[in-house]
Amino acid sequence: MAAPSSQRVLITGIRGFTGRYLSRALTDAGYDVHGIATRDDAAPACPANEHVADLLDAAALRDTIIKLRPDKIVHLAAISFVAHDSADAIYRTNIVGTRNLLAAATAVPDRPPQVLLASSANVYGNADVDPIDEQTPPSPANDYAVSKLAMEQMARLWSQRLPITVVRPFNYTGLGQPLHFLLPKIVDAYRRRAPRLELGNLDVARDFSDVRDVVDAYVRLLDVAPAGTFNVCSGTAVSLHEILVMATELTGHAPEIAVNAAFVRDDEVRRLRGSCDRLQSVIGSWQTRPLRQTLEWMLAP
Repeated sequence: MAAPSSQRVLITGIRGFTGRYLSRALTDAGYDVHGIATRDDAAPACPANEHVADLLDAAALRDTIIKLRPDKIVHLAAISFVAHDSADAIYRTNIVGTRNLLAAATAVPDRPPQVLLASSANVYGNADVDPIDEQTPPSPANDYAVSKLAMEQMARLWSQRLPITVVRPFNYTGLGQPLHFLLPKIVDAYRRRAPRLELGNLDVARDFSDVRDVVDAYVRLLDVAPAGTFNVCSGTAVSLHEILVMATELTGHAPEIAVNAAFVRDDEVRRLRGSCDRLQSVIGSWQTRPLRQTLEWMLAP
């Protein structure tokens, strides 16, 4: 394997929440980092290492990859909000967009020796095992999860032509995550000392990681280039009630908590806790920092 300083990595969704952290981490590791952004994301200015292309524009994707000839591709771009209001956009972006990317990658004479695809632990749905490992049968419970599982299945069609690593991150968070996600919404309310906080189902528990640790796992996977599917998770499920208690302890603020029926989903996954044993068997010892530390970071002025 060539030294990282001579390797070019292309990140789709480089302007997104995860993409920004991954770009910095890969740059710090010595990689030549380039990214794909949509025209809207790239406005008003596009740095020299960012290239405008839409996942649904197969020709633009192919031209970009032929021009850059990346050694590695990390595919983050997706509609990642479970409650997104357009099922059509979810399926087109997450499945067709990924297919366009894989087709473009095979158009390069020297095909990239690794493609890392970001799937999601949502594909497991309401699994009846705890913790969930990669052998747990998928049982997606919403359109987003179905689209990610279908993306994984579609990617198998390309596995003989491209070495593909699939990651299934469980929930993760950090500074800069959009406010329509659960933890940023909670942090924002506590930081503003809002008198009232409306949430959905309070009877849920999630396996949360810190975005900085998640991208560290991705960088380390790029270093070893394994094929297969890997959970990226903390191994600990934290309930929403526990998160609210932590936020109160960290801020001294206790807003009224109200359940808004509009935020309650019939297909809500009740509990997700993963096993990262397979990940650690490949990249070595790895763990994410406790959620309380992440909340402290997000709540800091």
